[in-house]
Amino acid sequence: MKEVLQKNDERMQRRIDHLVEEFKSIRAGRANPAVLDKVTVDYYGVPTPINQLSSISVPEARTLVIQPYDASSLKSIEKAIQMSDVGINPQNDGKILRLIFPPLTEDKRKEIAKDIAHIAEDSKVQIRNVRRDTVEKLKKMKKNGDLTEDDLKDGEKKVQKSTDNFIKEIDAITDKKKKEIMEI
Repeated sequence: MKEVLQKNDERMQRRIDHLVEEFKSIRAGRANPAVLDKVTVDYYGVPTPINQLSSISVPEARTLVIQPYDASSLKSIEKAIQMSDVGINPQNDGKILRLIFPPLTEDKRKEIAKDIAHIAEDSKVQIRNVRRDTVEKLKKMKKNGDLTEDDLKDGEKKVQKSTDNFIKEIDAITDKKKKEIMEI
């Protein structure tokens, strides 16, 4: 039973980690190199992440500077950013690319906050699905004679407590991200 409960927690923690990564890629009006994590560049026929082809720095709160290690890849990087869903057109000065993040409007902030709430709700659903799967495993173990009735009840309580804790963690992460988005 201990093994089943441990796997339950590991699966729930992976969902939390995924949520945090997803939130990192949401643009909050500030320059954040994580918005480029999903952008790949066709570099000599191989899709390569931008951060492997260049250094990315944040000289100002709303500006990202991308300096390619290989100057010949500048156009490819620029094209990849334009084709991506970043939503910002890079400024090319021949040596580096600048991404200037415009300040978010109030409507855009509210829209992003709604998206954050939807992503968080999806995460909660996935956490509950993990709980359901774990409880089914425990019931199957009881049916096979590996657990007593008391062990099953105890296991179900532990799974529920773990689920509640992970959902509270999702709420805390979500509230923090919403506050970050809504501040001007």
